[in-house]
Amino acid sequence: MCANFGLSNLIIMKYRNLGTTKEKLSAVGLGCMGMSFAYGPVDDTESIATLHKALDLGVNFWDTADVYGNGINEELISKVLTTNREKIFIATKFGFRFQDDVSSPGNTNGTYFDGSPAWMKIAVEKSLKRLKIDTIDLYYVHRVDPNIPIEETVGAMAELVKEGKVRYLGLSEASPASIRKAHAVHPIAALQSEYSLLTRDVEAEILGTVRELGISLIPYSPLARGLVTNTLDINSLADNDFRKSLPRYQQGNLDNNAKLISGFAAIAQDKNCTPAQLALAWVLAQGEDIIPIPGTKKRKYLEENAASVDVDLLAADLKAIDELITRFPVSGERYSEGAMKLVNN
Repeated sequence: MCANFGLSNLIIMKYRNLGTTKEKLSAVGLGCMGMSFAYGPVDDTESIATLHKALDLGVNFWDTADVYGNGINEELISKVLTTNREKIFIATKFGFRFQDDVSSPGNTNGTYFDGSPAWMKIAVEKSLKRLKIDTIDLYYVHRVDPNIPIEETVGAMAELVKEGKVRYLGLSEASPASIRKAHAVHPIAALQSEYSLLTRDVEAEILGTVRELGISLIPYSPLARGLVTNTLDINSLADNDFRKSLPRYQQGNLDNNAKLISGFAAIAQDKNCTPAQLALAWVLAQGEDIIPIPGTKKRKYLEENAASVDVDLLAADLKAIDELITRFPVSGERYSEGAMKLVNN
């Protein structure tokens, strides 16, 4: 069954370990990107209220990056983070940079990737200053730079741990080979990759690799950027919402995917929960070493997402979901062709 997500006092958050550490992170984290970047209009007042609500719900794992609004998201989070430092495990990332250091409000046009140690040293200081903290709990390289050996990047990141500026290291969208090379230089606590009902690439080799090495998988976009919620109307999205540029959201693919989403919503209805809660419950059911970070900028969706920890999936439920996905496989890539070149390096 499913908790009533409208009543936050009924939600009892569950916790999972980060990798082989003793850090207890909320089983459902909070992706903060959309509060400042890529998903249409922003509302700082509601975003701040959402961050406070996360504390009320026991959602202690917050995720951001320096590229989200060119630092604006980190600055926003600092307004709640600094006065609640001991309650929050904060993760941020470096690597993506804007041409001429100017951010586009709704998409990543004009970005390039720089995983060099030289840029990392500058980037971490900027993030610390914007977040107004002395130490970042989890610091990711946002992608694997194809022009720089991952051993070189992670070796430089390891120096930050020695200096006390960072506690744990992470990778994002890395290949099994890169994960192994990085882990040999310094223990990697987390791998952040897209993982959802509609994006299951990591199941081929990556999931097995991180499990062998004791690394947590941190799925971003576990709701497929809203597609699995059965509430998304592509035509109603703001012009600066970057989902309008993604292949999966183009009309031809959407027509096909509607059958899958409709079928999934029917299963959720039978479970007396929302499609979003069912989708998160499915991700959570894939292993205790998986900690999804659904993004939201509204309190009502945060509560809905948090309540997914109380959705119990039976073997029959998982079988029905797999059969549905087999019958109606998702249509369209998750990123544009250019962005896919930085995935799984």
